[in-house]
Amino acid sequence: MDELSASAICKALRSDFFGQQVVYCPTIDSTNSVAKMLALQGAAEGTLVVADKQTAGRGRLGRRWLAPRGTCLLFSLVFRPGLKVERAQALNMICGLGVRQAIHELTALPAQLKWPNDIMLHGRKAGGILTEMSSRGELLEYVVVGIGLNVNVDITALPAEFNATSIAHELGRMVPRLSLLQEAVRLIEQRYSALRAGESPLADWAAALETLGQRVQVHTGQGLWQGLATGVDDEGALLLRLDDGHLRRVLLGDIVAYEEK
Repeated sequence: MDELSASAICKALRSDFFGQQVVYCPTIDSTNSVAKMLALQGAAEGTLVVADKQTAGRGRLGRRWLAPRGTCLLFSLVFRPGLKVERAQALNMICGLGVRQAIHELTALPAQLKWPNDIMLHGRKAGGILTEMSSRGELLEYVVVGIGLNVNVDITALPAEFNATSIAHELGRMVPRLSLLQEAVRLIEQRYSALRAGESPLADWAAALETLGQRVQVHTGQGLWQGLATGVDDEGALLLRLDDGHLRRVLLGDIVAYEEK
């Protein structure tokens, strides 16, 4: 198990302003919970919260995130983007793209993304992203993006129904978590700077989504929809061509099954 610490993280980071404040906890309920508390207290943009173990790690739809101690990257970043609320999904996009690129640059593994927030390796889930926010009127006050990534997890310890994998399992060797964190934070910051300058991450995100072009079943608050995932729009909504020919826009949902191209 490679050890993490606040001093080691601070020393390793090569970002300009992300990670200027680092909070490291060996054990924590969830990095998002702590990051939200810090954001409410006025923590600066780029504050980074890292843990080795979460006792109440969460995924989307309230799912539990299982992460054996010392085997995963568990971190959250505080953003203060000054964007309109409907553009919050752009932060999910840049974080997914940054992590995907970091995995590829360090391991050459062809990571992909699954709509709306999963990180995939060879068709199996290697990580996830949880975005939470607070707004004032039409503008975002802060956004906290939490990332959980299976780095050196023994996947036999995870329930089979998770369809999970880890970077080490796919690569055939252990991967230093600190190096991966360093690169992910640097690349997320780089993409965030581009976003602040007016560059949209949508085209890159759409190109990285393994979901597009697949027949999928999507569980939504309005029911279960089935059809062809044809694209995504500016707000990150999935464009689903239903079997009856109608086009449905799905902003919130969970893909429960899909068929290969």
